[in-house]
Amino acid sequence: MTDASKTNLLGLTKEGMETFFADMGAKAFHGRNVLKWIHKHGVADFDAMTDIPQKLRDTLKAQAEITPPRIVLAQPASDGTIKWVLELADGQHIETVYIPEEGRSTICVSSQVGCALDCSFCSTAQQGFNRNLSAAEIIGQVWLAAREIGHPPTNVVMMGMGEPLANFDNVVPAMDLMQEDLAYMISKARVTLSTSGVVPALRRLREVSDVSLAVSLHAPDNALRDQLVPINRKYPLEELIPACVDYVKHDRRRKITWEYVMLDGVNDSIAHAKALIRLLQGVPSKVNLIPFNPFPGTDYKTSPADRIDAFRWRLMRAGIITVTRKTRGDDIDAACGQLVGKVLDRSRRHLKKIPIVQEHRP
Repeated sequence: MTDASKTNLLGLTKEGMETFFADMGAKAFHGRNVLKWIHKHGVADFDAMTDIPQKLRDTLKAQAEITPPRIVLAQPASDGTIKWVLELADGQHIETVYIPEEGRSTICVSSQVGCALDCSFCSTAQQGFNRNLSAAEIIGQVWLAAREIGHPPTNVVMMGMGEPLANFDNVVPAMDLMQEDLAYMISKARVTLSTSGVVPALRRLREVSDVSLAVSLHAPDNALRDQLVPINRKYPLEELIPACVDYVKHDRRRKITWEYVMLDGVNDSIAHAKALIRLLQGVPSKVNLIPFNPFPGTDYKTSPADRIDAFRWRLMRAGIITVTRKTRGDDIDAACGQLVGKVLDRSRRHLKKIPIVQEHRP
């Protein structure tokens, strides 16, 4: 549990840590050392930071804390994916997903409790919106994951609950920590921010960050995207596409990843594929086709595999790199679009059957 009178150091960047220590009258290098203890070594106990003077450690215990969210439930999937339900200091719940693959380990991180964008095919959106996560709550998911899997992740995707660009001021410092040499040392190409298209924030992001960009597209025209991704009514494709191109134009090797969920009879025809080819003409693109992951109460259905294949081959024939994303963790509702903070209530009756990660208190 956090103490409102103390600063949670978990969310401070290197610069923020240096400032915090300077304000205490301590040397900046002590701040850098503490940053390394927290993120590089996963230490949350000031007394264990042996190269910090005892007097300074005592001061830190009085003024600061290192408090991540608390794991209250761990659900392993048959494919090795693990979903963690995390409890925040105010009792809210979010979800974080670990996706292991050969040679890489990816953490899918949430940025908000719920989501306000109301995309019709997304389970998270159906629960509504409660609040933004703090930088400590965002990076705390990576901190917990690194401890649970025994090593830092190789990749982080801001594709969990919420719209990251709607929580700009907390997401950016958290992503800076992911890339920080004294912390997780994840390259900018391996940190991916996924957005539904908050255009002003995307243009602002270009000035302060250079992480990989994924965009929830899901439709090749405004009429259909207005239905599937309502924020399109505010920032239509003629504004979104140029903003995305501007974001990557400084590097000819960079591509925009377009996320496209395949909905049976809605956006999966060859006509839609042709329209998508026209939309992305001249745009450095990679398209991820995502088989729809059903959730209770939805009327949408997953496109048949042969239709997804036909759609993919049409895009590839036009020279657009296109892959069909392998669904991971769908048997524990951890797949794309299935994350909901209320999952704990749904799962209590199953607790005896699910391995619970022991609670770790800092």
